[in-house]
Amino acid sequence: MSTTISVINATGSTVREIEIDESWLERERGKQAVHEAVTTYLSNRRAGTAATKTRTHVSGGGAKPWRQKGTGRARAGSNRSPIWRGGGIIFGPVPRSYRRKLNKKVRQLALRRSFTDCLDKGRLNVIDGLQLDGPRTKLLGDLLKGSGVQAKNLLIVVGDESNKDLVQAARNLDRVTFTSASRLNVYQIVRNDKVLITESGLQELGKRLA
Repeated sequence: MSTTISVINATGSTVREIEIDESWLERERGKQAVHEAVTTYLSNRRAGTAATKTRTHVSGGGAKPWRQKGTGRARAGSNRSPIWRGGGIIFGPVPRSYRRKLNKKVRQLALRRSFTDCLDKGRLNVIDGLQLDGPRTKLLGDLLKGSGVQAKNLLIVVGDESNKDLVQAARNLDRVTFTSASRLNVYQIVRNDKVLITESGLQELGKRLA
C-alpha cells in the first residue's frame, strides 16, 4: 500500500501528487521513543543553574546567640541556623546538569513515528517552494494566507537555510517556527499544529528517515 501526499503552490492549488517512501514511515512502533525524544530535548534545554545558600554560605553567625544553659530558651549555636529567620536553606537546589543522552536508533525511530503521525492526521502540507522578493514578514504572511496553510502554531521546514530573505521574514511571524530539514527534531513536530515543508525539504528529510 503506497502513501501519497498532495503538493500545493502559493495559491493553495494542488499541482501534483508525490509518493512517500514506506521506509520513511513507522506505524507499529515508536510511541515510547517519541516520549523519550521529547523529554530528552526538554531536559537538555534546562540550564540547571538554580541555587540557594546553605548555612555555610550565609554571612554572620560567628558568635553563639546565648549561653547553652540557664536562659530557659532552646539551645542555639548560630543565628544563621536554617530554623532562624535569615538563616540558610535546607536541601535547596544546587547547580547541576540535566543533560540526557538518547540512542541514535531510538532518535531515528521517534522521528519516523512523529512524521508518520503528522502525515496520517493531515497536519503535514507540502509546498512546491517558498520564494520571496525580499525579507519582508508581510510577504510571507500573504503567501501563507494564500496557500491556505494557517494554524495556531505553524512549523515551516525547508531544504536548507541559505534563503536569508525567508529566514528573516519568518522571524517576526507570531507562533511560526522556521527550521531546516537537517535540524528538524521530534519536539518541533509534536508541538506544532501544522507542518509546512517544501518539496526539497521533504526529500532532504527523507534521507534522515530512511
